[in-house]
This record gives sequence, structure tokens and C-alpha cells, in this order.
Amino acid sequence: MKEGPDIARIGTLIGDPARANMLTALIGGKALTATELSQAAGVTLPTASAHLSKLEDGGLITQRKQGRHRYFTLADAATGALVETIMGFAASRGHLRYRPGPKDPALRKARVCYDHLAGDYGVRMLDSFVCRGEIETDGDNLSLTARGREQLQAFGIDLTSLTSSRRPLCKSCLDWSERRSHLAGVLGKALLVHMFDRGWARRSDNSRAVIFTPEGERQFLLQFPLDA
Repeated sequence: MKEGPDIARIGTLIGDPARANMLTALIGGKALTATELSQAAGVTLPTASAHLSKLEDGGLITQRKQGRHRYFTLADAATGALVETIMGFAASRGHLRYRPGPKDPALRKARVCYDHLAGDYGVRMLDSFVCRGEIETDGDNLSLTARGREQLQAFGIDLTSLTSSRRPLCKSCLDWSERRSHLAGVLGKALLVHMFDRGWARRSDNSRAVIFTPEGERQFLLQFPLDA
């Protein structure tokens, strides 16, 4: 096909192992330096810089300068969704890379997926919403019910500001470790920020893992039960 979207270019950009490792490192939403990304990709700094230039030209990442340093992030939420979807698809087809280590259980339990909660707890949260009739599903499409709006407002989520966003309010995101969907969209982001603000959890300094306090875990399990 001579006309239309050039998916081959995107596939080529993502398909390189070093660039794929860089994008995976950035899926956590943190801004990283070229040095940090070279370590994630397992390449030298000059090679990493060349890869980053290609990713930026392709619209997959963006950079900002702070002092003498340059920091890179994914270009937007759509890029994060694309990378996580590919990760989920790869996992569903059995294409997995395993790097054993102490972070693995924590990452599988709860982690940041660009700007929302993923892992076992992310899947549990969406399951709880659906179980209680607060979110309705139609295939991969999610919609918030009137009951869901009431519960979220009682939880302290400002839905008025969320519905003014151009991003979807509720979005299904395939979880690579659980092989099921967790909640993305502006609501997913707002819920994760709310948990951080309440002191229920914090983000690990060295990974995408989300670490819940004992009280935060108790409150999370109470707020998102699966016994409906």
C-alpha cells in the first residue's frame, strides 16, 4: 500500500532490541537520562544517543533539558498505551524474557504503567469496579455507571475535571504479567495519584514497583473488594 499510515516505520523503531528496552524503561512514566537509558538498553552511550534520536524523530519520545542534563520521556499517553499493549500481546503469545531478581514479585503485585496502576492490584481494582456494577464492559470498552460516579465522588475523585480531558475517562489496558485488563485512562491515573496523596503507597525509587504501606494495603483491599 503506497498511501496511509506508515506502520512499518513504527514497527522498525520499536522492533530494535535496544530501542525496545529503552521504551520499556520509560513505560513507568519517569524521565530518564541518556546514561540511564543506555544502561537499560545494554549499549554504549554514543549508541544510545543514536537510538534516542531515532525514537524522537519517530514521535515516540520527547526530551527536556534541566541544567546540563537532558531527560527523556515517552511522547504521550498514546505511546505508553501502545508499548504496554505490545508487551501484553507478546506475553499472551508466550514471548517472555525472564530476569530473576527480588523486584519481580513487587512488580507483579503493583507497578506503574505509564501513569496508572498495573499488576495484580491494578487488575483487582478493575475487577472490583466491574463486580460492583460501577464500570460496565463491552468487549474492551469500559464505561462508568451512575453508581460508579457516586462511589468515586465519595472516594474523593473529582470527576468534573476528569471528564473535561481529551483522553478517555476509562480505558482497558492489557496487563502483561496478569494477562488480563487493568484500568487506564484519566480515571486510572487519578486513582493512582489519589492513593499516593493519601499515603497508601509510594513508588519505588529504583523500579516501577508501587509499594503499599500496611495501612494502605488494608485500605486498598477494603475499597476494592472482590466479594460482590
